Formats: sequence, structure tokens, C-alpha cells
Amino acid sequence: MRSALAPLRPLLLTLFFTLLLHAGWAQQRPRTTNVPDDVRPQPQILNPPQPNAPVRDTTGLVRGTADSLRVGAGGRKGAVETTVKYKAQDSIRFEVQNKRAILYDKATVDYGDMNLKAALITVDYSKNLVTAEGAKDSTGRVQDRPLFKQGAETYQAGRIDYNIKSKRGRITDVVTQQGEGFIHAETIKKNALGEAFGRHAVYTTCNLEHPHFYINASKMKLVPGERQKVVTGPFNLVIGDIPTPLGFLFGYFPSPKSNKRASGLIIPTFGQAADRGFFLRNGGYYWAANEHIGVRLTGDIYSGNADRFGGWRGTAEVQYITRYRYSGLFTFNYSSQPTERLLGSTDVNTNPNYVIPRASRTFALAWNHTPVARPNGGRFSANVNISSSSGNYYRQNGYNPRLYLTPAFQSTISYAKQLRYAPINYSINLSQSQNTQTGTMDFTLPDVSAQLARQYVYELLGLESRGKFYEQLAFSYDLTYQNRLSNSLPARQLNSGAIPLLGGSNQVTLLPVRFSNVSKLLRNSQTGMQHRFGITLGSYTLLKHLNFNPSVTYGETWYFKRLQYSYLSEARAVRIDTVRDFNRLYSYTAGASLATNIYGTFVRKGTHKIQALRHKITPSATFSYSPATRRDNPAFQRLELEGLRDPQTGQLYSEGQVYRDNRGFLLPRFSNSLIAPTTSTDVRQLSFQLQNSVEMKVRNSNDTTGTTPFTKVSLIDGLDLSTGYDFAKDTFQLAPLNVTFRTQVARKLGVTINGNFEFYQQDSLKRDINRFLWQQKNFRLARLATANASLSYQFNPAQGKRKSTIRRDVAPVNDPTLGSPTRIDPYEDYVDFSIPWDLSTNFTLSYVNQGPLPARVNRPRSSAYTAASLNLNGSVKLTETLRFGFSTNYDFVNQTPAFTNLDITKDLHCWQITGNWRPFGPTRGYFVTIAAKSALLQDLKLSRNKTFLNY
Repeated sequence: MRSALAPLRPLLLTLFFTLLLHAGWAQQRPRTTNVPDDVRPQPQILNPPQPNAPVRDTTGLVRGTADSLRVGAGGRKGAVETTVKYKAQDSIRFEVQNKRAILYDKATVDYGDMNLKAALITVDYSKNLVTAEGAKDSTGRVQDRPLFKQGAETYQAGRIDYNIKSKRGRITDVVTQQGEGFIHAETIKKNALGEAFGRHAVYTTCNLEHPHFYINASKMKLVPGERQKVVTGPFNLVIGDIPTPLGFLFGYFPSPKSNKRASGLIIPTFGQAADRGFFLRNGGYYWAANEHIGVRLTGDIYSGNADRFGGWRGTAEVQYITRYRYSGLFTFNYSSQPTERLLGSTDVNTNPNYVIPRASRTFALAWNHTPVARPNGGRFSANVNISSSSGNYYRQNGYNPRLYLTPAFQSTISYAKQLRYAPINYSINLSQSQNTQTGTMDFTLPDVSAQLARQYVYELLGLESRGKFYEQLAFSYDLTYQNRLSNSLPARQLNSGAIPLLGGSNQVTLLPVRFSNVSKLLRNSQTGMQHRFGITLGSYTLLKHLNFNPSVTYGETWYFKRLQYSYLSEARAVRIDTVRDFNRLYSYTAGASLATNIYGTFVRKGTHKIQALRHKITPSATFSYSPATRRDNPAFQRLELEGLRDPQTGQLYSEGQVYRDNRGFLLPRFSNSLIAPTTSTDVRQLSFQLQNSVEMKVRNSNDTTGTTPFTKVSLIDGLDLSTGYDFAKDTFQLAPLNVTFRTQVARKLGVTINGNFEFYQQDSLKRDINRFLWQQKNFRLARLATANASLSYQFNPAQGKRKSTIRRDVAPVNDPTLGSPTRIDPYEDYVDFSIPWDLSTNFTLSYVNQGPLPARVNRPRSSAYTAASLNLNGSVKLTETLRFGFSTNYDFVNQTPAFTNLDITKDLHCWQITGNWRPFGPTRGYFVTIAAKSALLQDLKLSRNKTFLNY
């Protein structure tokens, strides 16, 4: 056979490579062969071509040169602009006369950014047409259906016709993915711009070949690009092959890429509130200003009842981010709602649970700014939470139990910097605290602090280190300045109102926070500055094992206001004036500490599972000394109250009361100051502390290399005892004994117990007597005064892995920057079904000694256990797609359950059913929602709810 075809080989090769030139396949390398080259002489050319004249081959195509095998020759440009790469598993058939190539079995054609795979591919060069089809197997099922990829777009179809010249195509029985959605169409035509037009198409987010639900439309257009989208004509929703009347005249489904943001409308959800009528919630607009800023504006509106409007709510969110610099989120909420119920309840209940709003208009402002730490750079951060003082916004408009139960909010704006090449750092803070129940607002404007790190004296003097004792001498400095404003004016009284005060009051006054009251707020401000110098005298070793550390501290407090007292004999009252001047108070303390470590070990001979035990004891003693201030202490003013009597006892104050010494009454000059004056009493206190820990060395059965033959296991993390003795006191010199025990069993059960033991006797009214317990008839060393115990355990069958290390996926969000709008339902979007079950428990117990007074019929004795509660949190996977979760708390003292939350989640492949029920408590209510899982169709859901907010 080889010898018979040898004469025709040159002609066949010429026709084959000429065809490749026309199709643009000139760069495809010919297959190698072992057939030797034809050594016969070339035939005579009868009509040789003229130089520089075009030559036509046998197919009529123009060649650039006389040699049709020269691929680099010029000539006219073909329809194919780049190299076509092809392959097939079975065979490739070339029909030269018909100018076709047919690829059989798992054929592949690559042309530029286009890739085509199918069981059968036909390339028609005369029409520049590529056709792909599948092949039926013996059972009649179609195998290797055509798969067309161009750029980021993928189409799987029954048949594909594609023109490589016009870049237009027709696809039948097609399935393609557009973002998170999938498109099924009977026929799709694709133009040169990449746009696709489908007839009898469906759009869905279900990835099955036969989807559970879809949006059915007779016409559909797919627009590619950075902001790809799907546009349809009239459509309706089909669920479980059952058409529904839900639809519209046209459809618009944006499909932004995962790394791109796009501006657009936010479709609201609808429903009916039990007290305010029908509503549209969380509708608005998202604006992608640029790559750093995103803005969302959303709102709610309620229909109300008849001529009474139900109110509205607006939310503005601005998120900004600059990579490697900072990120932040600013949120402002405003709500306007009626303060009375507009709709009646149909519940048979004589005590309806309607929560009356405290105010008709409320607002909440939140700002969070987080910088990225940079070396030697300043750090500006902010965490602002402000709510209207007339009514807590979150108690009237939010479902979050943490925000609902929080009565106070804190705000802080700070800037901190470490000076480069200097041991100095400083910070400036602006803070605000707000209590929404009492209406109290406190502002600290500003709070400035600066620190000088420890400086060694010998380094400042330029001395060389020689190991001398004086090289350990060092000092440090701390500066604090605060100025606080408050709208809460305390009651003006002396000695709890026993001493008459001119213009005094016994009630707290609240000033409304507004611009007209700024002068009053500034007049009642509290200001203070404090300096602290720490002097380190070094660390020394005594008797080879004792560590001795002496220290000295000097401090000053500067005041810029003081109170001046004067007694008006005519009015028989005391007058207080605020004087603005500079005042300075100083204090100094000295101390020394002595500590060491004692080890006790027990090692077993031979090879055992438990090889050794070690007990570590750390005893320490600290002595603190602070002298009493001089008799003319500038923190107090002495005042004589001539002829003034105590209204309770009728006794003259001049005969001696708590405020009086041998020179007169002592009245505090800086009681309205931010920083309290230092104590005027002498302090000479000796404190003791004893720390214990026990460890065990266990042989590592998993070690096969011998590198880690043993592991350490902690038996007792800590058993600490501390007490003290004050030599300067006349009574009650011995401080209570504090005992703390900590351990962890099997890395699962955590146990913490602490108790406070007192050494002095008590009378029947639980008042201390200056006599020790061991001095009474019934010998006792100490009495347990208070105790607390906490036990926690985590159950998790995750193959020995700790719960904190288990990977938990994060629920997808609609917008990659801001996430979904603020939802009112409490459950999460995503539930991890890979963990079969988990349970965490926590038990706390508190004990307070109620004293020796026995119980009587008319005088019941309170229980010593003031608190005992059990917290349970967990979830269990009932089936592969059904999970039940719970969180509850039970109070054993009051014998009532506290906050309880039950939730259930059912995974329906592309849908999800979630339910949440809070049967009792201040946040009681329920939610049930069935919704599409895809964030692209997050508004395709049905919700039913009833909550404490009467929605």
C-alpha cells in the first residue's frame, strides 16, 4: 500500500498545506513520518511564472510566491486571523474538494480566545463555519455535548454553529452561566460584540440540569462586559414546573463580577406590621462612587391606618477603604413613627404586649474607622455610637438583642503616635458615654496622655557599662490631662444634707444637650492634670535565690478650680463659691518586693506513661509606704460653724462631728474635680502572695522519631493565695484572704473558683468586730465571705480538632463592599452542615455570706447563693439538609428561664427555609422565611414574622 501511494504523495502534501495556508494553520507542525523523501527528478514546468507575478494554485487561491509551501510569503489576508489548533481522539478527515475537515470523538478546536469541545466537529473552510454536535451512545443518551468557551463565557448546548469570520453563532439547547445565574435556552444567537439573544429561555440560580425554579421568558438578551446583565421581555416565575402568575412586563438581572461593584436599585421587601400597616422595607439605591467609596441609601415606609400615617425610617451608609492604609463605615439612621398603636390586635389577650415608643423621632449614628498599623506612624481610630437621648433608637427599630438590651453606648476617637528616634509616645482621645435610660451624657474633651519610657541614668550621663549597681537606676514619666463635661448636675449638699447649704439641692439635674446650654456645660466642667514619676532603684539577688526590687514613685496633681466655703451666720447656712486658680497637690510612695521560685519534682524510674510531676511555688512579699499629708492639707478647708445644730440629733456641730478636728471642720476643696485628691492617712502595708502550679510529664505515644518523646500536661494552672497587713491602721489591720483556683481538664472542661475569706468576727447585724475568729469560744481560722465558681465545657465530635480551628464558610453577600442591608431577622444566611453536632455549656455560681442573724417568721433569711445559672448553646444535624440550633439560659435562684433562642434550617439545594423562635423574654417573637440561597435573588422570598416590635 505504501508503494502504491508513493507517486501521489507530493500532490496530496501540496493540497494539504495549501489548505492550511488558507485556513491560517500554517503554524501547525506536520506529523513526522519514516517514509523517505522522493528522490526522483522534478517534472518540467511548461509555463513558469513570471517574476513578481501572482501565482494561482490548483484550488484557485492566490499564492504570494511560486512555492506554495512557503508560509512566510505575502499575498492577500485570509478570513482566519490567527492560528487554529485542533485535535481529536479517534481521527481527522479532510475533504479537499468540499474544503472541510471533520474531527471525530472528543474533538477540540482552539481559535484565539475561543475553545470548542464536542464529540463531532466539522470545519467548513468555504463558509468559515465551525459546527459542533454530540454523539449518542448505545442507550440513546447524548455524550460529549458541545462545550463552547470564549473569554469568561461558557455555553453547553446540543448543537453549535459558529462563523469564525463574522464571530457570530447559533446555539441550540444551550445552558450557560452568567455570574451566579444559569441560562437555559432553546436557541441562542451570538453576535460579534459578544451579545447573546435567546428564545424560549429561562433564568435561574439552580445549577441542576432540570432546575427547581426559574424565570421563564420568551425573549432574553445577555450583555457581557464589566457590568454584565440579563434583560428579558415579559416573564413569569415557575417553581417545581408549576407556572405562577408572579411576573412583570420586563426583567433586568445585573450580574456583577465578584471583584467589581456596580451602582443600582435595591428592591424593597414588603409585608404587614401588626401596629403600623403594610410596609416596604430596605428599598433604596446603592452608589459605587469609586474604587474606594460605596454609598447605600435605604428606607422603610408604613401605610398606617386610614388618615393616620404609619411613619418611615431612613438609613445612610458610607463605607470607605484604602488598601494598606485604613477602612471605615459611617451609618446614620433616622426614624419617625407614631407613639400610639394604629391597628388593633385580633389576639384574645387581656394584656396585649404592645411596646409604646418613648419618642416619635429617634436617630442613631455609628462610625467605625480602623487604620492599618505602620511602623513609626500615627494611628487614628474611631468607634462612635450615639443614639437619641429622648428614646433609644435600637429599642424601637432593631431586633438585635445585644443592642436592644444595652442601656449605654460608648464612643471614642483617638490618635496615638510613637515619636521616631525618641522614647516618647503620646495619645489624644475624645470620648463620650450615653445612658439612654437616664439620659445622662458625659464627654471627655480631651483626654491627653504622654509617656516617657524608662531611661537609665548612666546612659544619659554618657557613662560606659561596667556592671555597677548604679547602672540599674532609671526613671520614667507619665502625664495625664482630662477635661470632662456632663449634662448631669449632681445634688449640692454637705454631709448628705445634714449641713445647710445656700442654694443647695438634693436631686440630680439633667441639662438638655443643645447649643443654648453650652455655657452651662462648660461652667460645670471638671479638669485635672496628673504627673507621675517612677524611679527604679534596680533589681538585686539576695542569698542567691531571692529577687529584691525597690521602687519610689512621686506624683503631682494640678487643679484649675477649687471650692471656697464661707459660713453665713445670718442664714445659718454654708455658701460655696467656685474659684478659678491654680492648685497643686503632691504625693509620694516607696515600696519593695521580695520574690523567689521553689520547685518540687518527682521522677519515676524506668519507662512509664506518666514519667514525672513538678510543683512550682512562687512566694512574694511587697511592702508599700505612703506618708500622711501635713496638717494644713491644701485639699481641705477648715471652717467653723458657730451655733449650727445637727437637724437629726439636735447637737451643736461645734461639739464635734465627722468633719471636725481640733481646729475646725474639714471640707473638701476639690470634690467636684475629675481626679480625686490623694489620701491623707498613713499607709504602711505588707502584702503576701503565694502562687502554685502543678504539671505532669506524659510519654508521647504519637512520637515515632524520638524528637518529642514527652509532652507537658497542666494539672493545676494556678492556685493563688493573697492577703496583707497594714501597720498604720488601728483596727482591722489584717486584710481578707483571697484564693483563686484555675484548671482545665482534657482541654475541654475549664474550672475557675475564687473565694474571699475574712478573719474578723461579726455581730448579729453583720458588722465587723475588731476581734479575730480564733479568739472566740468556737475556734475558727477564717470565714468564707464571698465565692464564685465557673465551669465551662465544649462538646464537638470534630475528630479531635478544636472548635476554633474548624473552618466555617462565610455567607455570601449581595454587595462585596457593604454587604446586605440591615436585616430585621436574627438568623444567619449560611449554616455549616459539615459538623454533625456541637454543644457548649457554662455554669456560674455566686455565694455571699448572709451573716449570723438567724431566720424568723417575720424576718426570712436570704439565700446565700445569690446567682446560679446554666447556659447552653448548640446545634445538631438531624439530616443531611436539616439542622436544629438552640441557645438558652436557666436561673436556678429565681427558677425561671432567661433568654432562649430556637432556630431551624432546612437546605433545599437552591432554596433554604429558616425559622427562629424566641418564646419568652423581652425580645420574644418568631421568624419563618423561605428564600432563594443566591444573593443575586435575595429578594425572592416569603417571610412570616411576629416580634416584640409588633411587626
